[in-house]
Amino acid sequence: MNEHNRDTRLAAWIAEEQAARDRLAAPGTLALAEVAGMAPLDFFDAIGRGELPSPPFGQLLDFVPLQWSRGRFVFQGTPDGRHYNPLGSVHGGYIATLLDSCMGCAVHTLLKPGQGYTTCLILDMNGTRQNREVGVR
Repeated sequence: MNEHNRDTRLAAWIAEEQAARDRLAAPGTLALAEVAGMAPLDFFDAIGRGELPSPPFGQLLDFVPLQWSRGRFVFQGTPDGRHYNPLGSVHGGYIATLLDSCMGCAVHTLLKPGQGYTTCLILDMNGTRQNREVGVR
């Protein structure tokens, strides 16, 4: 990818993230009984429209839900100094948490109303370059 295409794509991603942030409601949780009767995609659509609370964990790590469909989920965030390891690059736990969140929510989209799940993410991550202040998707 050339530099112009990369910059154009990154600008589009940043704009999409800001639009999502503008729509989200304040962070909060719901009782399981409130969610149990909802179809999973309806649940995520309501979060995305700001009709239900946004996930509190997203605020903690500063990432937001952007796109979802059956079996697919995209979160995006831009790590900053709070997310760095002592060497000054993004902590692997931040990236692993994004992966776990995407996997869990993608699984959730495939369930019937009232079904529950837990995820167990087994991963092997190899970093090949420093990641600083670049959007992560």
